[in-house]
Amino acid sequence: MVVHLETKNKKLNYEIIHQLEQKYGSSFYLLDVNKLRENYQKINYSFKSRYDNFIIGYSYKTNYVPYLCKELSQLGAYAEVVSRLEYDLAIKIGEDPKRIIFNGPLKSSEDISYALNNESLINIDSMYEIDFIKEYASNNKEKEIKIGLRLNFDISQGEVSALQEGYEVSRFGFCVENGNFDAAINELKMVKNIKIIGLHGHFSTRNRSLQTYKIITQTLCHLAKENLLDTLEYIDIGGGIYGELPDSFNIVAPTFDEYAETICELMNREFDHFPNKPTLILEPGISMVANTFIFIAKVIEIKKVRDQNFVLVDGSVHNVKPTMHKTNLPMRIVSKSEKADENKDFHIVGYTCMEKDYLAHNVQSSLPEINDYIIFENVGAYTIVFNPPFIKERPGIVAMDHEYFFEIRKKETINQFLNEEIYYF
Repeated sequence: MVVHLETKNKKLNYEIIHQLEQKYGSSFYLLDVNKLRENYQKINYSFKSRYDNFIIGYSYKTNYVPYLCKELSQLGAYAEVVSRLEYDLAIKIGEDPKRIIFNGPLKSSEDISYALNNESLINIDSMYEIDFIKEYASNNKEKEIKIGLRLNFDISQGEVSALQEGYEVSRFGFCVENGNFDAAINELKMVKNIKIIGLHGHFSTRNRSLQTYKIITQTLCHLAKENLLDTLEYIDIGGGIYGELPDSFNIVAPTFDEYAETICELMNREFDHFPNKPTLILEPGISMVANTFIFIAKVIEIKKVRDQNFVLVDGSVHNVKPTMHKTNLPMRIVSKSEKADENKDFHIVGYTCMEKDYLAHNVQSSLPEINDYIIFENVGAYTIVFNPPFIKERPGIVAMDHEYFFEIRKKETINQFLNEEIYYF
């Protein structure tokens, strides 16, 4: 059911949230569909205006709410999946299997056969997958089998690791330095009906810098020209670029235009004399969806323990920060009336029985009142897919398209929380 509520200046006020609470409960996620479309258009324009043969493959693992995935598909995004579960979801929402990019370190023989039968794009990650590919090729000798390879190479700058958590080496892909990439190329080229058409280079980095993407793109281009000159169809640089960040994060991030300029300049230069330039694939996740979701939770109680103030809300750290980091997300309090109180220090805590269930630490603001609402922003990336059904059911998800609101995931019930098709009672 679609609910029409007049929103002034696209701002959620107390009256609107209160009306939404009556229908969807005292805590829920809210997807801004217009912001999602805006993000897609910005990323797509930044790259496509500089390199026409460009594809966005939306990273399903970041947020696989079906409505969101379908909306991005309708905008033009391919589905980038890393498991059979995600692959099947893409098919279920109506995605053309030829527009599915199948990545990930764990694929069964059945997964690979299914994807190849569907003519999906596959980037294999390890040597064991080559055996599955060769077996499929042997059983389908009349068919040309097209695949891509995910590569692993040094992207450090100086002696400083660029990878998340400071890891010295990535665990994914075929290593270039130790000869695994050459071995994979040679083994696959021995099979007449296997054609290697692309290289994939996704790395999870700490600073998502322009220099890192310059290294990734340059290396992929060099290796593609050296090894796949006659068969190359795409260069896939993976994802991980920054999106538009809230000011409170205090991070000076590259813009979509700056990423596009760095990457596309290299692609245009490296393939300048090619009659058919290879497709450039980008697999954004965080940059596409992080700022498209908020979490709204009602204030249930204000408690003082010794000299500290605790604000209890109908939500938990799992709803906004499932990794339980201590950085406060951008947030705001929505009250029925303006408060003139002086700022106080307080913590926002959740409904679970864990001491560490803090949605926010040491907030400096006017103290909320019971029945106020707190909005937590930037919860669109990984938060929902990591959110466990712990102690309480998972909250619903509502979409906002201009002034229209509609449910895209229901609040869980006991039968969904403990699915009788799975559990024994």
